[in-house]
Amino acid sequence: MTVALAPAAALAQQPQQQPAAPAAPQTLPPADEVQAVDPGQPMPAPQPAAPDAAAPATEAAAPGPGVPPGTPAVNPSTIPHDLSPVGMFLAADWVVKGVMIGLAFASVVTWTVWLAKSLEVFAAGRRVKSGLKALANARSLEDARRALDNRRGSVASFVAAADAELAHSADALTPDGVKERVASHLSRLEAQAGRRLAIGTGVLATIGSTAPFVGLFGTVWGIMNSFIGISNAQTTNLAVVAPGIAEALLATAIGLVAAIPAVMIYNVFARAISAHRALLADASAAVMRLLSRDLDRAAIHSRLRAAAE
Repeated sequence: MTVALAPAAALAQQPQQQPAAPAAPQTLPPADEVQAVDPGQPMPAPQPAAPDAAAPATEAAAPGPGVPPGTPAVNPSTIPHDLSPVGMFLAADWVVKGVMIGLAFASVVTWTVWLAKSLEVFAAGRRVKSGLKALANARSLEDARRALDNRRGSVASFVAAADAELAHSADALTPDGVKERVASHLSRLEAQAGRRLAIGTGVLATIGSTAPFVGLFGTVWGIMNSFIGISNAQTTNLAVVAPGIAEALLATAIGLVAAIPAVMIYNVFARAISAHRALLADASAAVMRLLSRDLDRAAIHSRLRAAAE
């Protein structure tokens, strides 16, 4: 009796085990995905499911991370790909195109004036320096006239003006009046030569002062059209906005390209013309010295003839 009850007591002392959770039902793959395998061969790895061909195209063009929901997708075919200066010019508005063409023409005018005036200033400076050498070696107006014979330039015109005034004042009472009239004539010839040399530099000043503002007008017009396009497209995507803004900024760039050389060339010519006028003043003073010598010699000869009589 004791032996029979011992196994029962031992069973009662053991902890009761919890019932096991029901196993999850196993799902079988579809019949078309099951592949026959020979006995003893490993099971093939499952193949990834192919994308659904019927998925809408808008999922592929979904906006990237950071784009607010509801933003329409950008069609790459509508974005201009040619962002070179020529491509931006061709894609710009007609007002911006007109501004760019005008600024390009102003730049051509600037470099044309630079080439023409550089040759003119160089040639005029050489003639004046050659005339100054002839005046420095002359002892009278007659010597200067022979040295400058068949020459062009301001110095030759100065000597011719002094000779003409002497001829018109042959019966003058005093030499001081002759000197005053010759000095007045030479000062007018000097101013005329300076004005003739400064022709064309005013265009450079105008281009240098107005070209940046003209380019800024084209930029403002282009950016205004870009914002109108943003409103119509109802998108703030930078790929859509950037080409229009780049086209607008190109107008300002061309304006600066036209204005900066114009200002620099104008300053160079202003200094060159000032230096040329200083040379003309030296030539005028040299002619006046020769005139004074001739008048003094004439006065001495008159007194000697009067004393001899």
